[in-house]
Amino acid sequence: MPTPPRVRFDASLWQLPSSAAQGQARARMPALDFGVQRWRPASLQHQQDGRIHLLSGQTMGTHWSLRLANPDYLPTEPVQALLERVFDDVIAQMSNWEADSLITRFNRSRPGQTHVVPAEFAHVLEAALHWARLSGAALDPAMGALVSLWGFGPRQNPLQPHSGQAPAGDEIERLLKTSGHGHLRWNAQTRQLQQSGGLELDFCGIAKGFAVDWAVRKLQAAGWAAGMFEIGGELRSWGQRPDGRPWRVQLGTGGSAEAESLVVACREGAFATSGDFWHQFTQAGRRYSHTLDPRTGWPVTHDLASVTVFHEECMHADALATVLTVLGPQQGMDFAREHEIAAVLTSHLASDGNEARRQVLKTPAWINQFEA
Repeated sequence: MPTPPRVRFDASLWQLPSSAAQGQARARMPALDFGVQRWRPASLQHQQDGRIHLLSGQTMGTHWSLRLANPDYLPTEPVQALLERVFDDVIAQMSNWEADSLITRFNRSRPGQTHVVPAEFAHVLEAALHWARLSGAALDPAMGALVSLWGFGPRQNPLQPHSGQAPAGDEIERLLKTSGHGHLRWNAQTRQLQQSGGLELDFCGIAKGFAVDWAVRKLQAAGWAAGMFEIGGELRSWGQRPDGRPWRVQLGTGGSAEAESLVVACREGAFATSGDFWHQFTQAGRRYSHTLDPRTGWPVTHDLASVTVFHEECMHADALATVLTVLGPQQGMDFAREHEIAAVLTSHLASDGNEARRQVLKTPAWINQFEA
């Protein structure tokens, strides 16, 4: 596999909570206090090891959870604070849903205006461009205008259901002419990004995975030797459990029976899943997935229900899950084989056309990693 730079499309609500909302949340949910709960076996019996402490919360329109190997029963309040700083930093830089985020300011800036972006933003952009070039634009970070046109981008009331209307074809064609990474004016050396005119970035297919990586690196730097961290199903583990066993991960691939038994052991690495079971609508009997094909400007129409990818870094797993989803079952499998990507591709129908079963295909790299 070509070495990517070290660093799913969804309509997550990436907004910083107001102080009032934070106060209300605290009132509704008492803060976790592992300093007390560790002495109550019943409260941790589901973990089967009191040396593994569980923290959880909400961010980016979804839930996060951390299983942390803590054999010395150290206080976890600093861990919670560290994670919240990471979430706030990622949202402030990369959330299209935050009105004053860096990415929103770029998207709304006038033609010719130049922005010098932080290292983390540049890191994510470079990784997205890497896979855009390698996949023939199956992933493209500069298609935000089309995402919004289809109603899967930021909107005034994020909780309101999708309008259920597909945009006009001529509008799609118009935006295709001004969207895409080919129109991006980007200097990686100086980290300067210039607005070409109406170009909109969207990192929703990669930024959540980056947030997982960034949080794990911060935890490792703080001295935590092992854990498993996830945001909305994008997951990364490091080290091993206190009993010496690897972490075990149960992976979901769209609710199929096969997915229920897809459990793997992992000491180091990350998983990400992309699928058409999130954020979709139906019009005139046709189902429109939230996953757009940047090459056509239309939602994907093939038979893939979901893709799960394993990679050393969650950001790349996140991006590759989107790439393979857009490419579809055959081209996606070919791309995964060519670049030695460990992935599981699940189709809506089995090979015999039986709707009651789903076809689950595993790449050679997946089989070698988890089943050899």
